[in-house]
Formats: sequence, structure tokens, C-alpha cells
Amino acid sequence: MSLIEKGRFQQILAGFSKLKPILVVGDIGLDKYTFGEVKRISPEAPVPVLEVSKEWMKLGLAANVTDNLQSLGVQSTICGVAGEDKNASLLEDLLEEQGLKTWGVVRSSERMTTFKERVTTNVQQICRVDYETKSEINKDVYNKVMNRLEDFYKEHSMLIIEDYGKGLITEELCKTLINKFKEQGKMVAIDPSRTTPPKYYRGADLLKPNYLESQIIAETLGFRNVKDVNELANILVDKLELSKIVITLGGDGMALMDRSANGKLKIIPTAATEVFDVSGAGDTAISAISAALNAGATLEEAAWIGNCASGVVVGKKGTANVTQKELLAYYDRLAAQIK
Repeated sequence: MSLIEKGRFQQILAGFSKLKPILVVGDIGLDKYTFGEVKRISPEAPVPVLEVSKEWMKLGLAANVTDNLQSLGVQSTICGVAGEDKNASLLEDLLEEQGLKTWGVVRSSERMTTFKERVTTNVQQICRVDYETKSEINKDVYNKVMNRLEDFYKEHSMLIIEDYGKGLITEELCKTLINKFKEQGKMVAIDPSRTTPPKYYRGADLLKPNYLESQIIAETLGFRNVKDVNELANILVDKLELSKIVITLGGDGMALMDRSANGKLKIIPTAATEVFDVSGAGDTAISAISAALNAGATLEEAAWIGNCASGVVVGKKGTANVTQKELLAYYDRLAAQIK
């Protein structure tokens, strides 16, 4: 395992505070966690009865990416669509509590604000309840989103498109955003959805699918039953005209390829030492990788930072964030294990 040198790790993190804000565009929502203990089975049906001891709310989906950037010391702005409902108000309140702007949140009376409630005990998740609208945004909402984005182009240093397949990321939106940022010489990173046509992502600088998503994308592009990660990376980089790709491999780490460097696949092992909850780990990874690249890191250096950041959050309950202090402490523990 060839870990990034500590001085370089610290240097990249120190550069986060000097970055101009990063724009995050994507499906936004709320995550609610209902936590308690099960002591009996319901007499009404063969289901557990949860005795609730704690509830908490977190920014979810693309809003969690913005929240993660904020906790890493990187300024950011979120742009997405919410409903005209109480959850939209809760979402905006939570954004403001975290010191994040709400100007990029567009309301639509035709949609529900995405809301996911996870009911869990100390040892397992009992169920998840989802409230969401998945249909594509209409033209009126699209125009409102584009009007908001006009205010953001110049003042933001890069773009992250966080696609959860809830209807915001249309082909027209994606193409417009990628072209706008690349015309200004600014990086575009995309965390893709397995349900979105991959051609929408063509021309991005970085794509960060997981292994299953990379297989689905390759199959959609006409390459069936491809299992080799090197072959998958080459297909996606070539057919989607990408500069860089990071394929997350769960417990096996990350596979990365940078066409602007040597163009060869590199695999770095996972940094996770304890896994409690993987909720939001992908959001954390794209946040940390993008911030590191924007601060001048190579793709391998950025992947190590993203890897460590994911290692921190999977050891926490629920959708979680990571701070620079936690990242450095995690690095020290990892480095000590390698020696």
C-alpha cells in the first residue's frame, strides 16, 4: 500500500480554505433517522415494535455533498428542486443552520421534497420509508433552475453534479452545465445515477460511479457482461470522453484512471477500518475527491483523501460528515497500521 505522504496530505487540506466556492447541482432531500430498541414483537402483526429513544435530521442526497464540503472547510452552494411542502421548509432551515445558502433551492408544487426515514436499532436497520417524486422536471421548473444557475457560474471554481435519478438531471441541463464550466476552464465532476442515460455525462472531467454503476453504464453503452474493472474504466473514459474516472469498489478500495497522466488503471485499497453505516459515503467521497483535485492534487492523491474521508463516515451512524481534524487523525491511524 503506497499511502500519500503526510506533508502532502496536509498541504492539500490546507488549500481547501483558499478555494473559490464549489457549485453542487443535483437532487436534494432530507434524511431522518429514528433510533431505538426492540424488546417485543407487535401483537397486531409479526413485526418488531421500536421503542424510540432518539430522532435526528440530516441534509441528504446532493445537499449532503454541500454539507460535506462545508465541514471540510470548502465553501459551496447547492442548487436543486424541492416541493411546496413542510419538508422543503425543514430542508431550507437545515441548510441555514449549517451556514449554507438557500437561493439555489427551487420550489415546485408538482413535486414532493425527497424525504427518507430510516428506522434503526443499534444493530440493524428495520426499514426505510421514502417520500419522493422521480419524474423529470417540467420546462417551467427547468427554466427557474437555469435562471438561478446564471447567478452562480462566474463565482464558483468548479461543478459537482450529484445525480440520484430523481428527475432534475436532464440531458439539456447536463449538457448546458458541462459546456458552461468547461468554456471557463473549470472542472466538472459527476456522481452518476444508474438510471440516467450515460450520454448525459459526456465531456465531464471526472466520473465517480461505483462498480455496479460502471457495469450498468457500460451495458447501456453496448458492452454487455464486462466484469474486469480495467476494461470498464477504459470503456467509460473512451465512450464518455472523460479525463478521469474513479470507480469505488466498496471493501476493495477504489480504481482510478487519469487520461491526462499515464492513462493506466491504479487500484488503491480501502481505508475503512470499521463499518457501521455506509449511508452517504459516496457523497463524502465525491466531496473530498473534488475538493482535493480543485486544490491541485493528482487523481491518486485526491483518491486517497476521498478514501480516508469515506473511512471516517462509514464508522459513524447515519449520513455523516468529516472534518479536516478527523481526516488527519484517521490518516495517522492508517499510517501507523501500514508501518
